[in-house]
Amino acid sequence: MDSKAHEALRLLIAAYEEHLAAVLARRGDSDVAVDDAYDALADAFDRYEAVLDVEYGETLPMLLDDVEIEEPDADDEDDADEEDDDGLDPHAEEDEDVLDDDLDDFQLR
Repeated sequence: MDSKAHEALRLLIAAYEEHLAAVLARRGDSDVAVDDAYDALADAFDRYEAVLDVEYGETLPMLLDDVEIEEPDADDEDDADEEDDDGLDPHAEEDEDVLDDDLDDFQLR
């Protein structure tokens, strides 16, 4: 009997292949097919990781960034030159709830 993890892995590999095909056939910087393949790949990755967790209590050594990248506006360019004294990106954010969930998941408290 095939496990759900095997099926999720096959779907993840297929999503990688579809993403590569979309990138190779790209018809411009804003090609919707590439964006759709990217989203499908992210969904397949999430499904595979969730199945691994449920079936085996395992995780993957990679994290997907849920923050969408926005193109900088002309106004943002002036702000980009201003960095904190410690050299950190002033636009970086930490979600304390997510960090707390990670601590709970791995029993680090």
